[in-house]
Amino acid sequence: MLTAIGETLLAQIGNPTPETPPLADKIMTMVRWLTWFAILSGILAIIFAGGKFAWEKWTGGAMTSPKMIAGAMVGGVIATSAGTIMNALVAA
Repeated sequence: MLTAIGETLLAQIGNPTPETPPLADKIMTMVRWLTWFAILSGILAIIFAGGKFAWEKWTGGAMTSPKMIAGAMVGGVIATSAGTIMNALVAA
């Protein structure tokens, strides 16, 4: 397409229609599995730390398990809200 003498439009890009990327369904399945794994591992960490807390209380050992419980809870909150956090960051 010529707009004036000596000026040439080299490429014209149309408005493409959005398409799903290849393997999108498999990637979403993997993300769902990883989400379930993160939630399950957090629950198991809280159960383990609770058992360790009871054992330390029973035997009178050093109390390190409250840190484990707090860490598991903070990690669980971050893991389950990761999607919301990413949506907020990308939209900004």
